[in-house]
Parts: sequence; structure tokens; C-alpha cells
Amino acid sequence: MRNSSYFKNKKITIVGLARSGIACVNLLHGLGASVSITDNKDNAQTKEACAKLCSGDISVELGRHSRDFIKQADLVVISPGVPADALPIKWAGEFNIPVVSEIEVASILCPAQIIAVTGSNGKTTVTTLIGKVLAAAGKRVFVCGNIGNPFCGEVEAMQEGDFVVLEVSSFQLETIRGFKPKIAVILNLTPNHLDRYNNMQEYLDAKKRIMLNQGQDDFLILNADDALLKEIAAQAKSKVVFFNKQDGLNPNQSAVLSVGRILGIDKGLILDVFGKFKGIQHRLEDVREIDGVKFINDSKATTADSAIWAIENINTPIILIAGGRHKGIDYRVIRECARDKVKHLVLIGEAKEKIAAALGGEFPIQNASSLKEAVEKAFVLAKPGYSVLLSPMCSSFDMFKDYEDRGRAFKEIVLNLGSAASIDG
Repeated sequence: MRNSSYFKNKKITIVGLARSGIACVNLLHGLGASVSITDNKDNAQTKEACAKLCSGDISVELGRHSRDFIKQADLVVISPGVPADALPIKWAGEFNIPVVSEIEVASILCPAQIIAVTGSNGKTTVTTLIGKVLAAAGKRVFVCGNIGNPFCGEVEAMQEGDFVVLEVSSFQLETIRGFKPKIAVILNLTPNHLDRYNNMQEYLDAKKRIMLNQGQDDFLILNADDALLKEIAAQAKSKVVFFNKQDGLNPNQSAVLSVGRILGIDKGLILDVFGKFKGIQHRLEDVREIDGVKFINDSKATTADSAIWAIENINTPIILIAGGRHKGIDYRVIRECARDKVKHLVLIGEAKEKIAAALGGEFPIQNASSLKEAVEKAFVLAKPGYSVLLSPMCSSFDMFKDYEDRGRAFKEIVLNLGSAASIDG
């Protein structure tokens, strides 16, 4: 690591006991910082998370946030899921305490070249593919951020000459200060997180912070087919590279190819990686076929555009399971692509009424009180040759820890299913 003494003896409070918070606490404690952690939940999950802390002398506050817990800090580090109006952030502002995200902490220590990927859709796939391309080219690479291990959990193992490929969200970018990727990728921008941002301009402003600290020797890769992204090219201080759908490649693959070209990686090798790629978990993932009905896990689809992509790539009639925590998006945009394919909607979670209001005139709808009930209802509605698709269009936080937890639950429910006749009876 570089700058290993940077955090020594600093008083640092981490907000949130999720994976990134735990990794950050353990890293900073090992570097000699005086670390505290606060989470407004006090339940089995937070208690389990506490057991993963590296030391018993780390001060922990559960079930609330208190002013004094924040006031004593030199620095506050927030997890990605902490809302911008959370009390710890408000209090830190009152006390003039800097607030940063976990990726900012890790970037200060990181000796590797950083490739950061953001956008509304496709981040996980592109981040994964870049990692596979670099590995195939013989590079030492770490793939982390919002997928895999948190950045703070991997940075101690990184050396100069290595690469780290990060999936980064708009939430994480809101609080960066010196974060400076060698290559920044913005894949696309579609309505998302409008429960957090007042409008698309605010959402764009958060995304484009990925290029905030880049200079003339860095690269910004943008989608040439996205009008909003084309407009920000003139604001970049880095070298701008555009990608678009080309030569039989989809936009995600074209973005990866652009990264490979910058790094001098052979195109043939990149195409070979594409050919061998089997997809990622929780993104259009085949789970099982029962009585002629396919079950497909697309829990990663937390936007309407992601659901559209899934629907367009399934060639059978669909029973769609959707819902979760509303993110301010317009569900009506799926109507055109879904009209001829989606035969029934089964809705779950906090957003089910909003989705029903947006789509009820187009599709038959049933509600379910749990994911298990939704799967069972969908199975009964499906006919041989149909697909039951979990593509929620919403975040998972009303019912699950994250989209991976939701996807694992879906797969477990499906794997335990009997026949449709036994469920119906």
C-alpha cells in the first residue's frame, strides 16, 4: 500500500455495518486509526456483522445514531446505502467534519491503476468482463466495489503495476474528494434513483463526479449513443473515448473493448473472453426448469431499463415477478416491449401499488406478500413453454439485504418447488 501512515491516530467514524463498512473498519484499525462504527439497526444482521470486526476495542453503536458519536470524529466514512439526508451526515456538516465514501479511503492507499465503471445499467457485467480481459492478458487484477469484495477489503494486497476494476454507484461518487481513476467508464444514463435525486440533472451530476479529478493522462470512456453523456465530454480534462454498438458487439462489450484498446490488449484475446463468458449471477441466470416452465433469476435488474433488456432477451411468454423498494422510476416504459410477451405480473414489496397503477391497464396483475408466494403464484399461472422471470425493477432493501440476497432466496425457493399441480392443490 501507499500512504500507509495517512490514517494513523485519526479518529474515524464509519456509518453503516454493511460489507464495505466492516472492511473499512478493519483496514483502518490495522493502520492505527481510532475507529468507531454506528448503525441505526440493531438486529441479527448487525450483530452478525459485529462478529466480523477485527478487534474488541472498536467502539460500536447499534440501533441509533448519536451526535456525540459523530462529533468526536476527524473523518466520517459512509456506506453506499446511507441516504444523503441521514443524521450522521447532517451532524458532520454542522461540525465541519469531512464525509467520504469507502472507495475514497481505499483510493488514498491504492498503488494499483484504477479502472472505475459507472452507469445506470450494465455496470456489473462490464466490470466483470474488464477483469476477465485483464486476467487473460496476464495482468494481476482485483475486481471489487459493488461486486465481490469491497475496495477496502482488497487494497492491502495490491501492488504497483496491478489493476483494480471497480463498480461504483452514484451514491459512492457523491462524497469523493481525491478519487482519481486512470480509466473512468460511464455506460449510460437512464431514469434511476429518482427517490434520492430531484431530477435527472442531479443524477447526472453525481455520475459525472467520476471524472472530477482526472487529468490529461487519464481516460474517460463514454457512450456515443447517450445524448446526456455526449454533452459532458466537453467538460472533461481527460482524454475522451466514445464507444457504441459495433461489429456484432453489444454496448457493454464495446465499452470493454475500448478499455482493452487503451491498455494495448489484443482484440482477438478480448473477443475470446467474450465468447467464453457465461454471464453473471443474478443477471438473466437460468435456475431450473419444472414441468416445462423455466425459472430465470434477474434480481440484479433494479431499473425498468434492466427489465426491458431481460424481456427482450427471452424468447418465450413470461410471467414477470417485480417489485421491491421504489426508486422514483417510471414503470410505464416497459409496456411496449412487454405487451406481447408478459402474460401476467406478480407484484411484491413496497412498490407493488405504484407498479400496478402504472401497468394495471396493460397486464393482469396479482399481488403477493412474500417472494415465496410470488414464485408459487407465478408457477401456477405459467404454462409449459413459459418463463417465470424475477426482474424486480426496484431495489431489494424493503425485504432483503441486497439484490444478491434476493436472488439467492429466489433460487432456493425455485429449487425447493414441486410440481405446479401440488402448489395449486
